[in-house]
Amino acid sequence: MAKLSVTVEETLFTTDKDLLMEHSEYFRALFQSGMRESTQDEIQLRNLGAMGFLITLRVLEGERPLLSCEEILQAVECASFLQVELLTKHLVNLIDSDNCLVMFQAAATYGLLDLFHAAALYIRDIYDMLEEDIHCLPPDLVQYIDSITPSSFVAVGAHTPTIEFLEDASRAMCFLDEEKNQWQSLGCIPDEASTFLAGVTTMNNKVFIVGGARGANKQVVEKSFCYDGDQHSWSEFASPHQLRYEVTLVGHEGHLYAFGGEYERVPVASVEKYSLTSKVWTFGKELPQAVAGPPATKAMGRVFICLWKPQETTIIYEYDTCQDELIPISSIRRMQSYGHCMVGHRDDLYIMRNGPSDDFLRCAIENYNLSTQQWTTLSGQYVNSKGALFTAVIRGDTVFTLNRVMTLLYRVDTHTWKPLKEKTGFNKGGSLHTFFLRLPTKTKLMASKLYKNPHQSFL
Repeated sequence: MAKLSVTVEETLFTTDKDLLMEHSEYFRALFQSGMRESTQDEIQLRNLGAMGFLITLRVLEGERPLLSCEEILQAVECASFLQVELLTKHLVNLIDSDNCLVMFQAAATYGLLDLFHAAALYIRDIYDMLEEDIHCLPPDLVQYIDSITPSSFVAVGAHTPTIEFLEDASRAMCFLDEEKNQWQSLGCIPDEASTFLAGVTTMNNKVFIVGGARGANKQVVEKSFCYDGDQHSWSEFASPHQLRYEVTLVGHEGHLYAFGGEYERVPVASVEKYSLTSKVWTFGKELPQAVAGPPATKAMGRVFICLWKPQETTIIYEYDTCQDELIPISSIRRMQSYGHCMVGHRDDLYIMRNGPSDDFLRCAIENYNLSTQQWTTLSGQYVNSKGALFTAVIRGDTVFTLNRVMTLLYRVDTHTWKPLKEKTGFNKGGSLHTFFLRLPTKTKLMASKLYKNPHQSFL
């Protein structure tokens, strides 16, 4: 390991030269240039802050530090000047309602386009909360935010495949018009698609459906489908090697991850990864136990999965997508209770579990903080009518839960979910899948026209 001494603002840092060359375009170009500096063991960086360079080194060494606004400014400067993609990704993962405006303006100043766009998307989704501050920005930045389509709350019920001549408008996927407080249809899912016990996730403004079952015998559905929110179109894509239903699907950095599930009523432990680029499924590290429908979520740019063992122990694992490894993070034991749903918010994981004596209508919520590695039980119990909490999704600092009677919104505060407002429910039977999509005006118009013939094929 070649050591390198770097002086920044009169502060001396000793680091790994190869590490800098691997992750920084600036250092890679410097050390391969053939100039005098390329052979030196000591260099000096001018016009950069020591704090920003320290943050850069910490991220390159595998840390994920939380940053103050001043630290964010220096980190953005370093990410831009040294061209460190890994640091830019970390900054994107840190965007929240407290720092999104700082991220946005800093990224605009230093030309970090990925961070700039990601912060703008976040700001657009919490526009009402930040409206006064937004209009203090330069006009071109305000215009960029206004040009972005806000995300919509979307739901689809659990449906098995149908036959083409059978009219079944209940198979519609719908979005909530929050101003009118009405659900609007996006048209029906394809006839051969199943959302019953299927893995459903979103990525790149697309919905992916994998697996699922048909009939009381739980016959596995072999086809997988994708809905493109920009084009308002459905398409088929390859299914995993191991056919399965009650599978958990997570979308992350251009890949789909299928965790567990069942096949012919037998739980499976296999994990498969689908590349949107190569369009190929490959097997990954197996889960420590065969399990159907394990809770999973993303937080801080990481993928987490929740498993359980006998004696009422719920265990959180991180699935390291780079190393294809399952890393146990923490566990918690509760009498007669297991984790059934997990959502990520900032550096917190929230696990919804059934209440005492296997009561699924009264849920408790446990919080695990990734930074402090501490567990906290949220106060009180939460009514889980028709499995609403088990379909919780978060936009900004707001949790959306849904049942047939109402859409209930919570404000996420420190170790607290505060009821925020109620909106209309989703009058469909069975379990529900909920997520967010950015639906352009043209998509909504196309949907309203096509829904006049709900079984018109979008494939």
